[in-house]
Amino acid sequence: MQTLLVANRGEIALRVMRTAGRLGWRMVAIHTDLDADAPHVRAADRAVRVESYLDIDAVVAAARESGAGYVHPGYGFLSERAPFARALADAGITLVGPSADVMDAMGRKDAAREVAVAAGVPVVPSYSLEGPAAVDPATFAYPVLVKAAAGGGGKGMRVVRSRDAYEESYAAAQREARSAFGDDTILVEKYVESGRHIEVQVLGDAHGHVLHFFERDCSTQRRHQKVLEEAPAPTIADEQRSAITTSAVALAQQCGYTGAGTVEFLLDNASGEFYFLEMNTRLQVEHPVTEEVVRVDGWADGRVDLVELQLLVATGARLPFDQEAVTLEGHAIEARVYAEDSFNGFLPQAGRTSIVRWADGEGVRVDHALEPGQEVSTSYDPMLGKVIAWGSDREAARATLVAALDRTAVLGITTNTGFLRALAASDEFRDTTIDTAWLDDHEVPAPDADLARVFGAWTEVLLDTTSDPTGTSGPWHADGWRMGGDPAPDTVVLGDDLVVVDRHRGRVTHGAVSHDVRMVSAANHTVHLLVDGHAEHAVLNVQRDFVEVVHRGQRWSWERPDPFADHAAAAGDGTLLAPMPGTVLAVNVAEGQAVAEGETLGVMEAMKMELALKAPFAGTVTSVGATAGEQVKLGASLFVVTAALVEEGAPRPSRDPEPGA
Repeated sequence: MQTLLVANRGEIALRVMRTAGRLGWRMVAIHTDLDADAPHVRAADRAVRVESYLDIDAVVAAARESGAGYVHPGYGFLSERAPFARALADAGITLVGPSADVMDAMGRKDAAREVAVAAGVPVVPSYSLEGPAAVDPATFAYPVLVKAAAGGGGKGMRVVRSRDAYEESYAAAQREARSAFGDDTILVEKYVESGRHIEVQVLGDAHGHVLHFFERDCSTQRRHQKVLEEAPAPTIADEQRSAITTSAVALAQQCGYTGAGTVEFLLDNASGEFYFLEMNTRLQVEHPVTEEVVRVDGWADGRVDLVELQLLVATGARLPFDQEAVTLEGHAIEARVYAEDSFNGFLPQAGRTSIVRWADGEGVRVDHALEPGQEVSTSYDPMLGKVIAWGSDREAARATLVAALDRTAVLGITTNTGFLRALAASDEFRDTTIDTAWLDDHEVPAPDADLARVFGAWTEVLLDTTSDPTGTSGPWHADGWRMGGDPAPDTVVLGDDLVVVDRHRGRVTHGAVSHDVRMVSAANHTVHLLVDGHAEHAVLNVQRDFVEVVHRGQRWSWERPDPFADHAAAAGDGTLLAPMPGTVLAVNVAEGQAVAEGETLGVMEAMKMELALKAPFAGTVTSVGATAGEQVKLGASLFVVTAALVEEGAPRPSRDPEPGA
C-alpha cells in the first residue's frame, strides 16, 4: 500500500484524501494544536502533529516518521516552495508536483516571464526598476500594476494611477509581499483597464507529454482575489481558445513541467490580445470546475479526477490518453465561501459555528471542511468551502448555483454566502459583463433584511408560545411541525426593531411595511413560509438572548433585549475600535498630535488584509491604545481623537487624497 502525506489542511486536504482513499492509498494528515480534531485529521489513517504547516523540517520529519513515500502539498502553505521540494527529494520522498528547479523557474513572476518569452508566449509590457536600464517612475504611462514577483493569490498587488500615489503603493506592496512570501521583489507592468482572467489547466508527465484540460474564466475577482470561477470561459472565441491553450502547453513544455499546474493569462477586452501573467505550480482552488466539464474518451467513466492524475504522474506512469481524447461537456461555476462580512468592508470573521448546512442535489458539488460547533480562527485562510454547480449550459449552471447558495447556511459566524448569491443572481454576471476590475469599482447591493426579520419575528413568537420543555415535540423536532390555533398579535423586539406578529390574521408588520404570511412547515431549524404568496425558507437559531437568521445565504443576528436592563452606553464619536481581530502593523501618530480629517492614524492586518484606520474628523489624538506588532481583539480601543474647535470661516484640513483599504 502506498502512503501519502497531505501537507495541508481543510477542504483541500479532504479533497486529496477522498481520491487517495478511493485508489487504496494509506493517508497521513499533519495538524497543529489548533487543528487537533479537525475533519482532515479524522479522515486520515494516521495524524502527526507539527508546530506549523509552514515548517519544512517538521513536515519532512512527519513524512519520514509515518513512512510516507509521497507528499501532496495541496495549495497554499508549502505547495510552491522550492526549498520544500528539495528537502523532500533529499529525504527520498516524492513530491506530488513539479521539481524544485521548475518551481524556481515558474514560481516567481519575473523568472516565469523569461520562460514565457523563450516559449514565444506573449507577456504584459513591463518597466525595468533595477540596473542601468531602470525607468524613472515619472515617465510611466499610468495606470500601472505593481506586484510581488514571488507568490500569488493577489497578495502584494496595487494599481497605481498617478505618480503621486506610486511611492506609497510600492511600499505597501513590498510590505505585504515580504509578510506573505518573505520576498519583497516587485514588478511594474502595464495595467489593463478592462480584461478577463483566463487560465489553462495543464498536466505533464515525466516522459515529456503535456496536455491541457481547457480553460477557466476567473474574471469575477476582488482586489485580485477570485470570487467566482467558471469553465469553460464564456466569452472567448474558438480561435482565442486554441491560441491560449496552445500557449499554455508550449510554456509547460519549455520548462519541463510535470504534474498539475495552471497557466494564467490576461485577455484585453479592448484589443482582444492575451498576455501571460504567471504559472501556479500546483493544483488550484478552482480545479473542480474543470473536473465537472472535462470528459476523456475511453478513460474510466469519462470523468477526469485531477488528483488521481497527479498521483499517477507522481508514481512515474505516463498520461494514459492523448489530447484528442479530452473534450468539454456543459458548464460549471464555483463560488468560494469565506468567513467574511462582505457588506461591512469584507472584514474577516472568527468564532464558533452553530448550525452548518451545505447544499446538495443534482448538479451540485460541495468541497468543504466546516462542521457545526467548529471554531473558525483568523490564523488561517478564511475560505470555508466551495459550492460548485454544473449545468448543460452556462445559464443552467448559474441557476443551479443560485439555488445551491440559497440552501447554504452557516450560523454562528458571518460568511460571504449572501454576497455570492446576490452576485451570481445579478444581471452583470448573467450577461458576462464583469471584468477583473468590476468588483473594485461597483458595489453588489446588500440584501434587504425585511424578509429575514419576518422569519425571525414569526419564529420567535411560535417558539415562545409553543415551546416544549421536554424537547420531544415542537417546531425543531425532526419529525416536523405545523402551526395551529389562533394566537393574539404579539410585539417582538429584534435589536432596535419592533415587529408586530398577528398569527390569527397571518400578518407581520414592521414600520409601514406589512406582509401576508402563511406557515408551510418547520423542522430541524428550517422554516418554510409563504410571504405575500412567494415561497421562502430560512434557517434559524432562536435563543433566549438573540435571534439568528440565514435567508438566501445572508446571515442576520438580532439581540432579544431585556426590557429591564440598562442599555445606556457612552457615545465615543472619536474612538476608533478594532473592527476585527488582528495585528497592528503601524502606528503613525502620538498622543497630543493634531490630525486632519481622514488622516491615517495606523494600519492593522488580519488574514493578510490591511485596513487603514483614519481620523473621523480633524482634531487632536488624545489616546493611542496600540503599538506596532501588537495582537488586538475585536473592539479593542486603538485611537481616540478629540474634535478640534474651528473658528467660523476658517479653512478646514483636507482629507487624505488616497482612500483607505
